[in-house]
Amino acid sequence: MTEFWEASFIEKQTMWGFEPTDSAAVTKDFFHEKNVKDVLVPGIGYGRNAKVFIDNGIDVTGIEISKTAIDLARQNGLAIPIFHGSVTDMPFDNKQYDGIFCHALIHLLNKGEREKFISDCYNQLKPNGYMIFTTVSKKAPMFGKGKQLDKDYFEIMDGVKMFFYDADSVKQDFEHYGLVELSEIDEPSKHAENKPPIHFITITCKK
Repeated sequence: MTEFWEASFIEKQTMWGFEPTDSAAVTKDFFHEKNVKDVLVPGIGYGRNAKVFIDNGIDVTGIEISKTAIDLARQNGLAIPIFHGSVTDMPFDNKQYDGIFCHALIHLLNKGEREKFISDCYNQLKPNGYMIFTTVSKKAPMFGKGKQLDKDYFEIMDGVKMFFYDADSVKQDFEHYGLVELSEIDEPSKHAENKPPIHFITITCKK
């Protein structure tokens, strides 16, 4: 998996651009409302979603498996702590955070990895802290494509395995971790005008 993301990273960053996702912008407003001051961002990539928090006075710490992504973040002025490693190896420090934001990552993990990741994130939240995950849903156009590995879990292309959430599976995975609400959002492909938006679920939990 690491090799796949490293090999295609430069192409992907060109496609994604540097504008934050709509989910990150909405989360920034939510974090401001809840007086969140410091945020952990697992899967920070090259920082396009982190910047919207930083620019609004929120301290950010990242986790990123791709050294290429971290180097690109540094080249673009992202001078924040970023742990180089996989989210499956959390925790990387013993700090607790006011908030956690994780975009489009949890669906790339298998069942055991998802369970550990959710628990690890929850453990790094301060009391009354919030963690927000965005994940592709079963309404996304990729659902059901490729080789089925398990219920709602597919290898949609060589080396890319993806789990597709719905309301039931969100409740199953998050009900013991302070699940507050789930909502739906269509994320536009901002730098690929001919591509349709991808349907995401936003999952909000409070400790």
